[in-house]
Amino acid sequence: MKLNAKDVASGIMLVVLAVVGLWLNMDHTLGSARRMGPGYMPMLVFWLQLGLGAIVLIAGLFSGPDPLEKWTKIDFVTLFLGIAATLVSYPLFNSVEALSSNWYGLGVSLLVGLAILTVSPGWRVIGVISAAMTLFGLLLDTGGLFLAIAGTILVAAFADRSHRPLGVAGLIVFLIALCWWVFIKELDIRVAIWPTF
Repeated sequence: MKLNAKDVASGIMLVVLAVVGLWLNMDHTLGSARRMGPGYMPMLVFWLQLGLGAIVLIAGLFSGPDPLEKWTKIDFVTLFLGIAATLVSYPLFNSVEALSSNWYGLGVSLLVGLAILTVSPGWRVIGVISAAMTLFGLLLDTGGLFLAIAGTILVAAFADRSHRPLGVAGLIVFLIALCWWVFIKELDIRVAIWPTF
């Protein structure tokens, strides 16, 4: 067996997150493919993630050797400081009345922790992508679908230093049009598309 430690670790992480997500999603109504409930799409995504994680894990058992890289001092420090900043800032942001409803306090505190995490080159990509996903959750309710998609793509573009502004702008326009067509027009999902500040 030629173990690829990176793929094995990634596969385990994907499988664990999918199992936790499926467990947390058990309280939501699933509905059917024609009339989706609030838990239907997350359930599909978690099952796909579970399958992908299993594929990555099994492939990692035979595609090595590729050992994990050693963590540097800055990797440890930024990880610790990012977690600490999130835990300390959450009660502070949650005490603000405008942020205490609908998980906004948690989302903003996660952005603070992820911003600290991105200081380390080893954590930069995963920190930026996680911050982009967190920003989507924060913007969707009051900023609308279009602003949430645009903000997510703009932040996620910083994960790749070679991104081109024209390519990012094209991706924003394409994904906004695609999401509007799929989710609003075809599936008739009731979500605000424009800001409701």
